Amino acid sequence: MLINEPSKDEINIMEKRLRYISGIIKQNGRKILTNYPITPPQFVALQWLLEEGDLTIGELSNRISLAFSTTTDVVDRMEKTELVKRVRDEKDRRVVRIHLLEKGKVIIHEVIAKRQAYLGEVLEEFSEADVTKLNQLLDFLYRQMKMVNEK
Repeated sequence: MLINEPSKDEINIMEKRLRYISGIIKQNGRKILTNYPITPPQFVALQWLLEEGDLTIGELSNRISLAFSTTTDVVDRMEKTELVKRVRDEKDRRVVRIHLLEKGKVIIHEVIAKRQAYLGEVLEEFSEADVTKLNQLLDFLYRQMKMVNEK
């Protein structure tokens, strides 16, 4: 056993806490979305488009972990409500990319701002040092998870 290796009990507790935290975030996120004309899968898709720019259906499908056909349906619905539009790639006209429109940007920015406000409210009882340390630990956890997934 390595010196820094957590015990099985510690891992079980962490997994459970992370699962519960994830559930609470999803539940609160869904509550926020009830005030907007988008579904949770559309929210996730819009987030990726905002963060990464134009993506193909295949790229978006991989990012949001949905089947290609399901992602196509999500994009169809977002296109009908003028949140996104399909555009031909200028370098390769055979490639179609999904482009985030201004209406989609406004909605995603508003929803993210409300999610961040909720987190800010949750963190009110934390000291500044605790918030900094939590951010550092979450960043480290994220990097470690990415590294393990890439193996």
